[in-house]
Amino acid sequence: MGFIDRYVYSVNSSDLRDDEHHHATEALIASALADLGGNLGALLARVKFADGTSREFFESGSKNLGSLLRAWEVIVRERGMAREWLPMKNTAWDVQAAETLYKRVAHASLAFWIDPRCSACQGARQTSDRRVCETCKGTGRGEVALRGIEREHTLDMLSELEGIYLSYHRRAASVQRREK
Repeated sequence: MGFIDRYVYSVNSSDLRDDEHHHATEALIASALADLGGNLGALLARVKFADGTSREFFESGSKNLGSLLRAWEVIVRERGMAREWLPMKNTAWDVQAAETLYKRVAHASLAFWIDPRCSACQGARQTSDRRVCETCKGTGRGEVALRGIEREHTLDMLSELEGIYLSYHRRAASVQRREK
């Protein structure tokens, strides 16, 4: 059983005793220690794997998802400003356009990272008549539904999300191995 499986089991466990027979708290401790820097890793893992989120759930929201989205919007805004996604001439229109772009990229990247499945086959890779899905070409993975500059920045932020998550996962798995 991998770290994420143990983490999901721990989050959903009703028995958090920690003795020689019960080990549900180990993954929670490893998660907390791995995310001491506050880089969103634990929150990403909780929203994607432990909360049972999906594309519809993303739109309806949850407490963890709301916290994650607010934090992610701040990070995307900081990255967008640092990378100068839009030239800023300090006019009201420029500021509003930039804020809109940051928010759209944050929402699109987080929604796709949480649920990257193809909308046509729901990630099954084939149609109901057992043919390869034409939309995803059998990968089961959907496409980012944006075009142009928004798509580029969304793909950029998707790689950032994946990097944050993988870094957290590596640290948490390492902490859990050391505790055994």
